[in-house]
Order: sequence, then structure tokens, then C-alpha cells
Amino acid sequence: MARDRGSVSIEVAVLAPAFIALMVLAGVAGRTAVADEAVESAAHDAARAASIARTAREGEQAAEKAARDQLSWSGLRCTAPPSLDLSGSVGGNPATFAAAYRSDPGVPATVTVTVTCTVSFDDLRAPGLPGVPGGKTVSARFTSPLDTYRSRG
Repeated sequence: MARDRGSVSIEVAVLAPAFIALMVLAGVAGRTAVADEAVESAAHDAARAASIARTAREGEQAAEKAARDQLSWSGLRCTAPPSLDLSGSVGGNPATFAAAYRSDPGVPATVTVTVTCTVSFDDLRAPGLPGVPGGKTVSARFTSPLDTYRSRG
């Protein structure tokens, strides 16, 4: 069987890059799934924290803190600070975030927080392995109602 000598080395050389690529793909998919869940939780917490505040300024600060805290707790590291987009509605009609807080008590109002984060895959890149993306932007939105009968600022 002298003809078969060295064939295992060739098989390993051919299959190793494919196996490494599969492992990197699993890492990218796993990190993306974790990032989606973390950003979804951050949006939920941020909207809820904002809806408890009495003024738009307090609501914005509470939303930012809640989103940062949730992302930090989950261990998700964004390539830049996460961005928050704040909006609202009054009586079922789209409005600004501040207008939701200026609405009269008794009028239904909501606040919506969208959290966006770009997750880096730089640590998953293998030398000589093309096709690994640099990162992925994940975003989530959550809406929370303001207390209809509480005074607002």
C-alpha cells in the first residue's frame, strides 16, 4: 500500500479550511443570535424605563441608561455606543417623543425606543480565510404606554 502513503495528510490539508470555515460560520451565527436577543431586551428595558418617567428629558436619560445597562449585562460589545431612536404617539397618531409627554392626562400616549448596535466579528476572522464579515448591525424596537391618567411634564 505504498500508493496510499501521505493520503491522510492531503485529506487533512483539503478538509481543514472547510472545517475552520464551518466553525467560524457557527461563531458568526451564534454571536448574531445573542446580539439580536440582547438588543431586543435593551429596547424593551429602554422603552419601559422611558414610559415611567414624567418628562421627556427624564425619559430620554432613563432609556439611554436602561439600554446601556442591559447591553452591558448581556456582555454584548457594540463597535460604537448603541444608538437610540425615540418617538411617540398621542391618541394613536404618530408624534415626537417630547409630544407624548406633553399630551394631556386622559389621552392615551406611547413612547417607542429603537436600539441599534453594530456587533463586531473581528475576533472571529481567521488569517487567510476570506468571507468573514466585519460586523452586523442589529436593531430592535419596543413601544410602551405612558400612564394615561398620570400628570406629565
